[in-house]
Amino acid sequence: MNPNRLWTHRLYPGELPRLSAVRRDLRTDLDGLDDDTVDTLVLCGSELFANCVKYTASGHDGGVVRTLWQADDHTLTLGFTDDGLGGTVPALPRTRSTTQWQQAEDQRGLLMIEELSTAWG
Repeated sequence: MNPNRLWTHRLYPGELPRLSAVRRDLRTDLDGLDDDTVDTLVLCGSELFANCVKYTASGHDGGVVRTLWQADDHTLTLGFTDDGLGGTVPALPRTRSTTQWQQAEDQRGLLMIEELSTAWG
Protein backbone atom coordinates (compact mmCIF):
# COMPACT_ATOMS: atom_id res chain seq x y z
CA MET A 1 0.00 0.00 0.00
CA ASN A 2 1.24 3.43 -0.82
CA PRO A 3 2.01 5.07 2.55
CA ASN A 4 0.39 8.38 3.32
CA ARG A 5 -1.99 8.06 0.39
CA LEU A 6 -5.10 10.22 0.47
CA TRP A 7 -7.81 9.73 -2.12
CA THR A 8 -10.02 12.56 -3.31
CA HIS A 9 -13.13 12.89 -1.16
CA ARG A 10 -16.45 12.24 -2.81
CA LEU A 11 -19.96 13.51 -2.21
CA TYR A 12 -22.91 11.19 -2.90
CA PRO A 13 -26.63 11.94 -2.73
CA GLY A 14 -28.11 10.21 0.32
CA GLU A 15 -30.00 7.62 -1.70
CA LEU A 16 -29.63 3.83 -1.37
CA PRO A 17 -29.44 3.34 -5.18
CA ARG A 18 -26.13 5.26 -5.02
CA LEU A 19 -24.57 2.23 -3.30
CA SER A 20 -23.49 0.91 -6.69
CA ALA A 21 -21.48 4.09 -7.33
CA VAL A 22 -19.91 3.92 -3.86
CA ARG A 23 -18.88 0.30 -4.45
CA ARG A 24 -17.54 1.04 -7.93
CA ASP A 25 -15.52 4.04 -6.78
CA LEU A 26 -14.12 2.17 -3.79
CA ARG A 27 -13.05 -0.77 -6.00
CA THR A 28 -11.42 1.64 -8.45
CA ASP A 29 -9.58 3.48 -5.70
CA LEU A 30 -8.33 0.26 -4.08
CA ASP A 31 -7.06 -1.26 -7.31
CA GLY A 32 -3.81 -3.06 -6.62
CA LEU A 33 -4.77 -4.43 -3.22
CA ASP A 34 -5.53 -8.13 -2.91
CA ASP A 35 -9.08 -9.18 -3.84
CA ASP A 36 -10.04 -10.35 -0.34
CA THR A 37 -9.05 -7.01 1.19
CA VAL A 38 -10.93 -5.07 -1.48
CA ASP A 39 -14.04 -7.25 -1.06
CA THR A 40 -13.96 -6.77 2.72
CA LEU A 41 -13.56 -3.00 2.42
CA VAL A 42 -16.33 -2.73 -0.16
CA LEU A 43 -18.65 -4.76 2.08
CA CYS A 44 -17.91 -2.57 5.11
CA GLY A 45 -18.18 0.60 3.03
CA SER A 46 -21.55 -0.50 1.68
CA GLU A 47 -22.88 -1.06 5.19
CA LEU A 48 -21.58 2.29 6.42
CA PHE A 49 -23.09 4.17 3.47
CA ALA A 50 -26.43 2.39 3.95
CA ASN A 51 -26.44 3.30 7.66
CA CYS A 52 -25.76 6.94 6.81
CA VAL A 53 -28.76 6.95 4.49
CA LYS A 54 -31.12 4.89 6.67
CA TYR A 55 -30.45 6.41 10.08
CA THR A 56 -29.43 10.04 9.54
CA ALA A 57 -30.59 13.23 7.85
CA SER A 58 -28.46 12.19 4.86
CA GLY A 59 -31.39 10.00 3.81
CA HIS A 60 -33.79 12.96 3.74
CA ASP A 61 -34.45 15.10 0.66
CA GLY A 62 -31.26 16.87 -0.34
CA GLY A 63 -29.14 14.83 2.08
CA VAL A 64 -25.62 13.75 1.19
CA VAL A 65 -22.89 11.40 2.38
CA ARG A 66 -19.24 12.41 2.15
CA THR A 67 -16.55 9.77 1.79
CA LEU A 68 -12.80 9.84 2.18
CA TRP A 69 -10.23 7.04 2.26
CA GLN A 70 -6.66 7.44 3.41
CA ALA A 71 -3.75 5.12 4.07
CA ASP A 72 -0.53 5.06 6.01
CA ASP A 73 2.07 2.30 6.30
CA HIS A 74 -0.24 -0.13 8.10
CA THR A 75 -3.79 1.20 8.09
CA LEU A 76 -6.45 2.04 5.55
CA THR A 77 -9.17 4.31 6.90
CA LEU A 78 -12.59 4.62 5.28
CA GLY A 79 -14.46 7.73 6.35
CA PHE A 80 -18.20 8.25 5.89
CA THR A 81 -19.68 11.53 7.08
CA ASP A 82 -23.44 11.97 7.21
CA ASP A 83 -25.69 14.99 7.70
CA GLY A 84 -26.39 14.33 11.36
CA LEU A 85 -29.21 12.84 13.33
CA GLY A 86 -32.27 11.83 11.43
CA GLY A 87 -34.43 10.69 14.31
CA THR A 88 -32.89 7.26 14.86
CA VAL A 89 -29.48 6.11 16.01
CA PRO A 90 -28.06 2.77 14.91
CA ALA A 91 -26.66 0.66 17.70
CA LEU A 92 -25.09 -2.73 18.04
CA PRO A 93 -27.87 -5.19 18.87
CA ARG A 94 -26.53 -7.10 21.85
CA THR A 95 -29.53 -8.57 23.63
CA ARG A 96 -31.76 -10.59 21.34
CA SER A 97 -33.27 -14.00 21.71
CA THR A 98 -32.44 -16.70 19.18
CA THR A 99 -35.86 -16.18 17.60
CA GLN A 100 -35.32 -12.42 17.35
CA TRP A 101 -31.97 -12.98 15.62
CA GLN A 102 -33.53 -15.42 13.18
CA GLN A 103 -36.32 -12.98 12.32
CA ALA A 104 -34.15 -9.86 12.17
CA GLU A 105 -33.79 -8.31 8.73
CA ASP A 106 -31.76 -5.27 9.74
CA GLN A 107 -29.13 -4.18 12.23
CA ARG A 108 -26.54 -6.83 11.52
CA GLY A 109 -24.23 -4.59 9.51
CA LEU A 110 -22.54 -2.95 12.49
CA LEU A 111 -21.81 -6.36 14.01
CA MET A 112 -20.21 -7.39 10.73
CA ILE A 113 -18.13 -4.21 10.60
CA GLU A 114 -17.01 -4.78 14.18
CA GLU A 115 -15.79 -8.27 13.26
CA LEU A 116 -14.08 -7.29 10.01
CA SER A 117 -12.32 -4.10 11.07
CA THR A 118 -9.58 -3.25 13.49
CA ALA A 119 -11.54 -0.29 14.84
CA TRP A 120 -14.60 1.74 13.91
CA GLY A 121 -16.72 4.47 15.34
